[in-house]
Amino acid sequence: MGFFKEFKDFAVRGNVIDLAVGVIIGGAFGKIVTSLVEDIITPAILDPALKAVNAENLSQLVVPGTAIKYGNFLAAAISFVIVAFALFLLIKGINILKRNEEKKETMPAQPSSTDALLMEIRDELKKKS
Repeated sequence: MGFFKEFKDFAVRGNVIDLAVGVIIGGAFGKIVTSLVEDIITPAILDPALKAVNAENLSQLVVPGTAIKYGNFLAAAISFVIVAFALFLLIKGINILKRNEEKKETMPAQPSSTDALLMEIRDELKKKS
């Protein structure tokens, strides 16, 4: 029974669940990026270039006389750049939030009004004695 208890503890540990959620969201994000490239970027930006080479989509771009489909590679490269840029923006935003939290923590706390009044009274008493 010790083995199964260890496995259960491992499987329901927060890190494993967080990883599973990340993988699922990553898969969904991948579908969004694929749709963005195939349904928006390719028609809007690449269509003029594709029409110039008499191709309807990126997968038709091949090196003549070979089976090398460089169009598929271009689609994958565009997807990678979009994902990398999105992650860059996400990490940049997280780092800004972390810096703001660190600034808040490093600022010394101001004494409350009661504490300030007590310090003034203390200082006046020191002056008189």
